[in-house]
Amino acid sequence: MTDDKALKSGKKRDLVFTRVFDAPVERVWQAWTDPEQVMRWWGPNGFSCPVAKMDFREGGTSLVCMRAPKEFGGQDMYNTWTYTKIVPMREIEYLLHFADKDGNRVDPVAMGLLPDMPQEVRNLVTFKAVGGKKTEMTVTEYDWTVGQMMEMSKMGMEQCLGKMAASFAKASDSAS
Repeated sequence: MTDDKALKSGKKRDLVFTRVFDAPVERVWQAWTDPEQVMRWWGPNGFSCPVAKMDFREGGTSLVCMRAPKEFGGQDMYNTWTYTKIVPMREIEYLLHFADKDGNRVDPVAMGLLPDMPQEVRNLVTFKAVGGKKTEMTVTEYDWTVGQMMEMSKMGMEQCLGKMAASFAKASDSAS
């Protein structure tokens, strides 16, 4: 339902991603709070994260950058994550905005994104220990207008979570 009719109707939808990681809650939590770890997984496949300045506290704002591969133009795209609620080891709620390299908000359309890209996306990340040393993490992105940008965000987050899972596997390989 990503056709023009759905876009014109303004239909909204939440994107929900649930994944079980082979890592304890503390490690999965750190993937969101430690800049070195954020840099390992933020951005879809082929993209890198050269900047992760974390101000991880309620009311704080982190600045993260995803760099496109050369074949996609190599440009940097910055986002801010402004934290509205943090419950240690259980949940992180934040507002995502597009930004310039200094963290100032930028209109995503002015950056060349499609008009169905929201100015702000509310995110909720929850963490739950499951059997042994595994963690179930759910990421919810709220109020997307059904359209191409929603589909691109869905694909991008799925790839980010794949990179996160791979970073846990690498860490456990190097620990053994």
